[in-house]
Amino acid sequence: MTYQDSHEKTLTDYPRPSVAVDTAVLTVHDGVLAVALIDAGKPHAAKRRLPGTFVHEGETLADAVRRSLKDKVGIEGLSPTQLHVFDALDRDDRGWVMSVVHVVVVPDASLRDVALVPVTDATGLAFDHDAIVKLAVARLRDDYATAPDPKGLLGEEFTLLELERLHRAIDPDGTPKRDAFRRKMEPLLVETGEFERGTVGKPARLFRRSGG
Repeated sequence: MTYQDSHEKTLTDYPRPSVAVDTAVLTVHDGVLAVALIDAGKPHAAKRRLPGTFVHEGETLADAVRRSLKDKVGIEGLSPTQLHVFDALDRDDRGWVMSVVHVVVVPDASLRDVALVPVTDATGLAFDHDAIVKLAVARLRDDYATAPDPKGLLGEEFTLLELERLHRAIDPDGTPKRDAFRRKMEPLLVETGEFERGTVGKPARLFRRSGG
């Protein structure tokens, strides 16, 4: 039985957009928040873009994202967060393309042979990827404003100084000054009872995230 709507049309009677996925892969590299970019290819050869792909027949959005990250930037085993749908009719000059945008945050050591560009320099990208980067950065900064390293970039244990430096790299303007930052974050941390090793002078205490 073929489904028909109230206008006696079937699904194939309606024009449909191509569906793509694009992912903002964010990391902290050389002390600044950066995004992974790849060459856009034709007809945007002079520009860069976020890793992405078209969704294949029989493929879920999540599968398409994982495939694109493996093929374009060589990373696997991640669970990117769905961020927004970009559906402006003129967003892609190749045709009607709707993009379901994702964001994922990884340590920079996971990204090899990939161009990492400070987010402040990620402009002039192909399609509407400038706007995607801005949205992904805003979401990440919101997450880091209320919790200590929620994406686990520092690993399981870290000093307060390492935590502060990470937060300041992610949000230079929004991170409180040192004393205020520590008053805000320390109640959300648990002391491990261990101290930093291999340093000169008094070793710093090590912490982990509460519940981590």
